[in-house]
Amino acid sequence: MNHSTSTTSRATSRLSTDAEGIAEAARLLREGGLVALPTETVYGLAADATSGKAVAGIYAAKERPSFNPLIAHLPSIEAARREGLFDANALALAKAFWPGPLTLVVPVSSGCTVSELARAGLDSVALRVPAHPLAHAVLEAVGRPIAAPSANRSGRVSATSAAHALADLDGRIDAVLDAGPTSIGVESTIISCLDGAPKLLRPGGVPRAAIEGVIGRSLVLAGEAGAAPISPGLLASHYAPAAQVRLDAAAPRADEAWLGFGPEPEGCTLPAIALNLSPTGDLAEAAANLFGFMRRLDAQRPAAIAVASVPEHGLGEAINDRLRRAAAPR
Repeated sequence: MNHSTSTTSRATSRLSTDAEGIAEAARLLREGGLVALPTETVYGLAADATSGKAVAGIYAAKERPSFNPLIAHLPSIEAARREGLFDANALALAKAFWPGPLTLVVPVSSGCTVSELARAGLDSVALRVPAHPLAHAVLEAVGRPIAAPSANRSGRVSATSAAHALADLDGRIDAVLDAGPTSIGVESTIISCLDGAPKLLRPGGVPRAAIEGVIGRSLVLAGEAGAAPISPGLLASHYAPAAQVRLDAAAPRADEAWLGFGPEPEGCTLPAIALNLSPTGDLAEAAANLFGFMRRLDAQRPAAIAVASVPEHGLGEAINDRLRRAAAPR
């Protein structure tokens, strides 16, 4: 399925919850498709978290206006520890509440496979081991981290049944696994374990008092400790390049690196430091490349980065949102 635009014309399959349905869901996810599946909290819109192109499909289907980091779902603590670095608090919380409705934001490991687009370009990763048996079976069958924000269009109420997911996403995604209504119905609690004392980023399915009982201290609220680390549902900080960023550039100046989109400007000699988000103008490809290419250009320490215009439709809205944040005065 082509997710370069915000809609698709393909009918969404209704998969059974037996072994055949699970196998088909896993196949679709491994091939870059989108599947709505149940967790114990809400229905998630699942895609291969290791594939920037697949993750871009989530944003297209949800019509999400900006690239927030997404929670990566894993089948076990062991699998999660391959993606992130767990300090003593994070490990204690994982052992106490996984599988379950708790998300932990931790530093990325050296072997992290979760794509930069799913992490919104940050050096942290949001991880969860869901308790729903069907979600667990799909995760085991896929064998990769799965990004799965709530299966609804951006700004609408989270889906707690397959019918809710289909009301928003029918024709936009490949399949839905219908296992009836979810048992908890609110999203997971999100705890940051990035810099010492754990911080509560979002209340959810695990009560605050239960978390405090495990860590043996009061939880710090993210807003009480200065700038909060970013996590799903929060827009407190973003990856920003060290170089100045100039948007909607027709062509690069002599001292600028170049981040192109679509065919390169006619008659323009590109600088030595130049990358193109998508030479063919595919917005999903551009979204998948955005954070990685910005980092690669910035690593060359140019005085500035000139960025070609990106159309303001479909995924272009989210790409431009992040580019404007990168270009904002600091």
